[in-house]
Amino acid sequence: MLTLLAKLFSALNSESSTRQIALAITLGFIVGLSPLLALHNVIILFFVMLIRIHFGSFILAVGFFSGLSYLLSPLIIDMGELLLTSTSLQSLFTTLYQITIFKLAHWHNTYTFGAFVLGTVVGFPLYFLTKFIIEKYRMHIMVFFEKLRIVKALKASKFYRLYAQFSSQNDYLGDA
Repeated sequence: MLTLLAKLFSALNSESSTRQIALAITLGFIVGLSPLLALHNVIILFFVMLIRIHFGSFILAVGFFSGLSYLLSPLIIDMGELLLTSTSLQSLFTTLYQITIFKLAHWHNTYTFGAFVLGTVVGFPLYFLTKFIIEKYRMHIMVFFEKLRIVKALKASKFYRLYAQFSSQNDYLGDA
């Protein structure tokens, strides 16, 4: 877990795109809220393997938001139950449940459907908020720390040059 946290800080301080990190955190949020083997999570995992995002941030976000989902589970269940038992949507869900793919999605389960809806609705603003926070972090906090004398001294050391060389080799190999 500490390695993933170190990789997240490494990604925040690197030249990685803020969009890649923000998308990884947002997709990790959606996956982390719902049960792991839900159909939409399998699709998201497949999508994550196809596109270029910061995988360490994705795994860290899944772990964090999985823990948060336990705190949010009453809200998630209530939202799913409200949507599934709504009289205006009941005929739509009855029709969709006759299709095999929707049976596999388990959207008849209040927790799975509530987590999917909450993840999707909150995911869009979360992407932009995360991107904004990362940009502000890089503009203010990272610049502040790089001005400190101890950081300058560490960056001038041979150990840091070796670390930077090793880190760039891992980025090239796709390990980051």
